[in-house]
Amino acid sequence: MLAHFAPSSAVIVAMLVVCLVMVLAFEASNGFHDSSNAVATVIYTHSLEPVHAVVWSGIMNLVGVLVGGISVAYALVEILPPDVLTPPDGSPAVPMLVSIFASALFWNVLTWAFAVPNSSSHCVIGALIGVACADALMNSRNLGRSVDWQLIATVLKGLAISPVLGFVIAGGLYLALRLIVRRGHLLTPPARNERPVWWLRALLVTTCTTVSFSHGTNDGQKSIGLIMLTIIGLLPATYALNPNAVAQLSSLPSHAAQAQGLIAAYGNDQKSEAASAAQALVRAQSQLTQQLTELHAREPAREGDRVARSQLRGYVYDVVSQLKYVSERSDVPDERRREASRLLVSMSPPVEYAPWWVRVLSAICLGAGTMVGYRRVVRTLGERLGRQQMTPGQGACAELVGSVLIGTAGFTGLPVSTTHIVTSGIAGTMAAGGEGVHGNMIARIVLTWVITLPVTAALSGGLFYILG
Repeated sequence: MLAHFAPSSAVIVAMLVVCLVMVLAFEASNGFHDSSNAVATVIYTHSLEPVHAVVWSGIMNLVGVLVGGISVAYALVEILPPDVLTPPDGSPAVPMLVSIFASALFWNVLTWAFAVPNSSSHCVIGALIGVACADALMNSRNLGRSVDWQLIATVLKGLAISPVLGFVIAGGLYLALRLIVRRGHLLTPPARNERPVWWLRALLVTTCTTVSFSHGTNDGQKSIGLIMLTIIGLLPATYALNPNAVAQLSSLPSHAAQAQGLIAAYGNDQKSEAASAAQALVRAQSQLTQQLTELHAREPAREGDRVARSQLRGYVYDVVSQLKYVSERSDVPDERRREASRLLVSMSPPVEYAPWWVRVLSAICLGAGTMVGYRRVVRTLGERLGRQQMTPGQGACAELVGSVLIGTAGFTGLPVSTTHIVTSGIAGTMAAGGEGVHGNMIARIVLTWVITLPVTAALSGGLFYILG
């Protein structure tokens, strides 16, 4: 349906604006869904007043987004096929974006409405998988080769292992704490409206700070790549190419020439399109020189730049996707894989970037969401997981382990779920403390985690089929 409209038509532009609103709303829902994990401990131990806790958590989320880089952002975005990474000139781009944002936002809000801690990462990854599979089937492409299953497997592995690590490590840490301390403020639920001693408050505020910061470095990135796809669709002449990657842009023709042999020998069933794109980049030396001059001088975009820069971006992504495929094939000689990896690193910066204001926008939405809708999930974490109210020691152990796992993943480019890690960490401390957990609530949470991927994949794939 939407694929039949011209890329510059009013309908497509309007839908891109709707996409931008939805992705910002999704980032806000990410804030009040996932960031609740950071503030639950300080609220339920009375270390901070709720308003102070969520404002502070929102600020640290913002800081985390600003310093966290964009490796996670594009690790997710690259699940999509190359033709959607150049909106709106690739015809499936707009229906894909609408399908992704609508499906992920719907499921995120629905699980929040039922006060079930759920992963925003799972929502967006499931939506990405759904449209990638639907696009392959609708274009009669090999599903095994058209979808980056290796990347998906890596992402899912991180999402599967991280809650187990959270449960075991946090539970073990709390067990060790009980053996060392045995009694006192750390192991006793605070009385109603009674604040912990100053050093314990300081500890809990510190762990809240580290979890919030780590959440920003990881989860805050997940919408940055999707925001970039949308603004590139709205303003391709300005944002299709990275104005700060002039050196890498000037080298694209020579790198594309080197990539041609690798693509021809080891590419998948889309290698013919990538080979044509590489040839186009080699022939585009004069066009690139003109674009470089304008980008470097920050000159206003001229008539025709919209198409030219979108086309160049599309060529680069076609080549990069094949280089990535070659670099990950186990049957390719090591020397050739290293060459593909080197070219991949050299050709990516012109198309994989995020202006500072995009990071700020993502951070503001994440922080604002934290401050608005935290109460439902906080209550579940503080009261409904264990058979007694959370102790300060349990909160500190769960958040300390969570901040380390999430922060490490954020700077290595591996998407993990803050919700999964912190929730499982709290459950681990409850089990280690001997109080036990509420089986019904744990079952609801685990069931939601299990069905999130297939549900969001089915929603996004079905919506893409209707809109496309």
